[in-house]
Amino acid sequence: MKNSVLCLLMILFPLLAHPQVRSTAGSQPSWQKLYIIKDKRFISQGNSKVFYWLGDTAWELFHRLPREEVDLYLKNRADKGFTVIQAAALAEFDGLTQPNAYGQLPLVNNNPAQPNEAYFKHIDYVIDKAAQYQLFVALLPTWGDKFNKKWGNGPEVFSPENARIYGEFLGNRYKNKNVIWMLGGDRNPENEQHYKIIRAMVEGLKAGDEGSRLMTYYPTGNSNSAAFFHQEPWLNINMFQSGQMGRNRQNYVMMRQNNYLFPVKPTIDGGARYENGPINWNPELGYFDDFDVRQAAWWAALSGAAGHTYGSHDVWQFFDPKRNPPISYARTHWKRSLDLPGAYQMGYLRRLMESHPWWRLMPEQRLIKNDNPEGAAYQIAALSEDANFMMAYTPYGKSLQIDLSMLKAAPRLLAYWFNPRDGVSILIGNLKNEGVLEFKPYAAGPGTDWVLVLDDATQSWAGYGVR
Repeated sequence: MKNSVLCLLMILFPLLAHPQVRSTAGSQPSWQKLYIIKDKRFISQGNSKVFYWLGDTAWELFHRLPREEVDLYLKNRADKGFTVIQAAALAEFDGLTQPNAYGQLPLVNNNPAQPNEAYFKHIDYVIDKAAQYQLFVALLPTWGDKFNKKWGNGPEVFSPENARIYGEFLGNRYKNKNVIWMLGGDRNPENEQHYKIIRAMVEGLKAGDEGSRLMTYYPTGNSNSAAFFHQEPWLNINMFQSGQMGRNRQNYVMMRQNNYLFPVKPTIDGGARYENGPINWNPELGYFDDFDVRQAAWWAALSGAAGHTYGSHDVWQFFDPKRNPPISYARTHWKRSLDLPGAYQMGYLRRLMESHPWWRLMPEQRLIKNDNPEGAAYQIAALSEDANFMMAYTPYGKSLQIDLSMLKAAPRLLAYWFNPRDGVSILIGNLKNEGVLEFKPYAAGPGTDWVLVLDDATQSWAGYGVR
């Protein structure tokens, strides 16, 4: 009997000594596990880690790129700090009639109940390659013109019946994958049939993946998913599209509206100004530049967003003049546009936010005591729930008068300017927390934006980049 027990212990000891050695068949890596904590406005990941959504719009990724170019694109975005890639399985531009790079169409006879296996094997490759870079894919089952043509090519091919079948096919195929479901596709539901199709697709997705993936809804420009689905339990993340209709679009307004909704849900601006894209789709008005995308990103970030989505007008359509005509006046090859300055600057934003417990930030305009009229130079401020750090964004480099007394938990403050154009922090000094103090940036004017950071000097995370 003793010998039997001894043999059993000898077998078990390596497993007891190394508890991480266990079967993971059919499971997903811990980094892929995204979830929402009730009454929180952020996304959680793995074991008690907070996830920062830094998205890139790549709507035509599955449709237009061969695998070697997929690899180039995904590596570029991972290197710059992006965490989410937004792409459509059934693409917008002739997605049902123009084959992918390998000559495959997505559906047999344009029937969503008959997906083409060869086409989806390419999507498998893209999703798995994204996982190698620890990127999530916000996967649109279809662009919205396939259920609500409104404009574009269509055709409308979805019914509630085949939407459920197609949803279950996708859900089952990509369960345990690095996927976030994104319904909608630049369309709002406008009648009862549209609602039935969307809800049927949701039911199918949930049946296929056993309800384990997060879900959001990408509406049309200047629209908000909360207007249609906020009370529905399947919608984990609200999303709005501030869009391309003009400079200085006040995306913080939609963020503030969602902050007051119950139940509490995270919110993302999933479609802000496209860098190098025509303003209001009209090149005579000029093109959005890196300042335009920074302004939208920082306005959203300090108004309560759970992250932000960037877009390049050339990259989302993967414009290549040798392959495809330009959509909406695209003018630069997508490979060149991968390295537009705004793409780098989104990574700087993420790094500053993640250097702090950013998820504890709450919008707090009362910090700002100077005149602050709404417009292009409008300043945005946020204060931590613990009252031990704050950030304020000044788009045109105007001075900020800050009420230091609101940082109640910080007797001394480490103050610095963060330059969102190059990611460099410039030390102001170690200050006594007292009264209202004016902070004047080193440069001012259009495009000369700054982020003022005041940290509790005793915290280990105080002073990003200044030491």
